[in-house]
Amino acid sequence: MTTTGLRPAPAGVGRPAHRDGNVLRWLSAYTASMVGDSVYFVALSWAATRTGSPAQAGLVLAVGAVPRAVLMLGGGVVADRFGPRRVVIASDTVRCLVILGVAALLLLTAPGIWALTLVALVFGAVDALFLPSVGTLPARITAPGQLARVQGMRGVAARVATVAGGPLGGLVVATGGSPAAFGAAGLLFAVSLALLLAVRVGELPGDGTRDPEPGGRFGGAGKELGDGLRYIRGHRVLAPLMLVTAVIELGFAGPANIGLVLLAEERGWGASGQGWILAGFGAGAGLASLLLAVRGRVPRAGTVLSLAALPGTAALAALGLVPSVAGAVVAAVLLGMLIGLSGALCGALAQTVTDPAYLGRVTAVGSLFTLGIAPLTYPAVGAAIGAWGVEAVFAGCAALSAAGGVLGLCSRPLRRAELPR
Repeated sequence: MTTTGLRPAPAGVGRPAHRDGNVLRWLSAYTASMVGDSVYFVALSWAATRTGSPAQAGLVLAVGAVPRAVLMLGGGVVADRFGPRRVVIASDTVRCLVILGVAALLLLTAPGIWALTLVALVFGAVDALFLPSVGTLPARITAPGQLARVQGMRGVAARVATVAGGPLGGLVVATGGSPAAFGAAGLLFAVSLALLLAVRVGELPGDGTRDPEPGGRFGGAGKELGDGLRYIRGHRVLAPLMLVTAVIELGFAGPANIGLVLLAEERGWGASGQGWILAGFGAGAGLASLLLAVRGRVPRAGTVLSLAALPGTAALAALGLVPSVAGAVVAAVLLGMLIGLSGALCGALAQTVTDPAYLGRVTAVGSLFTLGIAPLTYPAVGAAIGAWGVEAVFAGCAALSAAGGVLGLCSRPLRRAELPR
């Protein structure tokens, strides 16, 4: 079993990532898709609240996460079996057609709440295919030494999309209602699709060697998934890296989402205070991503990602203690910088050390922790805050995330892991 994924650059790749038109097309496609996701969420939220009761609207928004979490690992199998470019283009096409179809339907009639629920389920299922595949493309469009820079550029794009997507969706809803918002999201997915079609995707060692026939190495989907999980478990770097990613995210996700809402409410900071804190976190994470995009490489990446998590979790605990919005914003900036740096390095290392034949499944496992399992902690965190208070829960969650950093430091292979030059 291969324990390293270090490999030569895909054919034709030689320029720095930030000067490579092929990488910039992929980045633009990723950004358009992320903005489209935000606009879609606003459109779905508005349509659901106008169509059904608050409880029904909440159900519509929640059900989309279920197929994404359940099918994410299967999406990684599909990416490895059929190739990520084919899966990305197919899934992006389906997303585009579905959302444009909903826009047309809303112009003609008023669909019931169950129709919107079906849309959310379909979109979540397609996302489970799209996300692992799009996450594996950087290794096929740039050199190994540029992967950290690409992760930084991707992080900056994600922050831009987060800042721009919500207000854009709100503006379109305000001016044209739900049909216009769904139409705008569909057009953004169409732009993403057009850009992805123009991206040249190279082959990595192992591409084209898969046997899709039953009984072959990649015979059944269940066997392929089992092979991928065993590959991660037996890998000297990936096994601790996935564990560290999961533990840090499980401690961080609840306080950073539902916890902030309850913190702002308890302290009387209101929605504006919560907004400033979120802006501070976004700015900090953006700075960390920008650092990686500019530097391109961080020495002793395995050690740095674990060490960065420790003061980052201290900032998380401080966020639950500070008495003022200004103090909370400072803590949020530090939290975003340090946790953002740790997360970006985790992604770059995973792309670097993974055997190309397993890249889709490894990406799916990482995405499952951040997008699938971590949100399931929100109800528990909310209940715990109600029982024990903001300060105790933020401190406890910070201790859990800090345990992830400590686990990373305890793993010698992960401590010694380096990004390629």
